[in-house]
Amino acid sequence: MAARAAAQAGTAYTLSTLSGCRLEDVKAASSGPVWYQLYLVGGRDVATEAINRAQKEGFSALMVTIDTPVSGFRERDFRNGIKALLGRNPFKTLPHLGQFIMKPRWLAGFLGDGGLMKFANVVVPGEGPMSYADVSVALEKAVITWDDLRWIRQEWKGPLVVKGVLTGDDARRAVDEGAKAVVVSNHGGRQLDGVPATLQVLPEVMDAVNGQVEVLVDGGIRRGADIVKAICLGARAVLIGRAYAYGLAAAGQAGVSKTLDILKEDLIRTLKLLGCAAIAELGRSYVGVVPRQYSLATQNDPINVVQER
Repeated sequence: MAARAAAQAGTAYTLSTLSGCRLEDVKAASSGPVWYQLYLVGGRDVATEAINRAQKEGFSALMVTIDTPVSGFRERDFRNGIKALLGRNPFKTLPHLGQFIMKPRWLAGFLGDGGLMKFANVVVPGEGPMSYADVSVALEKAVITWDDLRWIRQEWKGPLVVKGVLTGDDARRAVDEGAKAVVVSNHGGRQLDGVPATLQVLPEVMDAVNGQVEVLVDGGIRRGADIVKAICLGARAVLIGRAYAYGLAAAGQAGVSKTLDILKEDLIRTLKLLGCAAIAELGRSYVGVVPRQYSLATQNDPINVVQER
């Protein structure tokens, strides 16, 4: 549904390895460009099979995630008993049964949809698609290094995108390893607390790549003005995750389309308020950036509100 909505809006969709949908089905559902976001869960052979499947189906870019060597400590999941609920010991789930009993319609829908999903694009030899309960352990065994980009580049014949870049040094290294684009991303703030906002480090990354590759931004895109800020600082495009997921949860494909409409309308409104007739007129003069070394104790917003000129 999300891939269809993206295509209808004239934009691309990126499918994560850690998805319950087969990459073949997602590509078939979209009339627009689809990228594949690679995690090395399951090992090199499993990843190679997925890369080859994506290549065969006509995915137009491969996005390699470099910022998730382990899953971050998500305290809400801990409080809600996710570890026990995903475990294989039924007795440890007993303290959480009340959560299910209070939501019978949700439980019926969850079970009707097959329960815990399996990762259809992580096919483990002799076992089949990886279970959701196994992903945390699999992530810890799948740490990616710069050396991995070399064999990935040999397997993948199309454009390679490196996602999870937050420093100029890493951006330059990604370019040296053959990336055609980098994604400035802090994984939506879900991995390591205290990392800088993506817009805060975007100028450093732009200076580091010096126009050699395209730069995209991921994380915190909730309004059209957020897109404008990223473009002003040099980004070619932005990616959205939570925003479209909220729309999808609320109303399926129509919800994703509504999310994209909201962002587009607010983007156009912001351009008008700035007095810009086109995106091409945007530039750094429209934003003020707080330096990275600025004290967090006095910092309210790493990027000032877009200023009229």
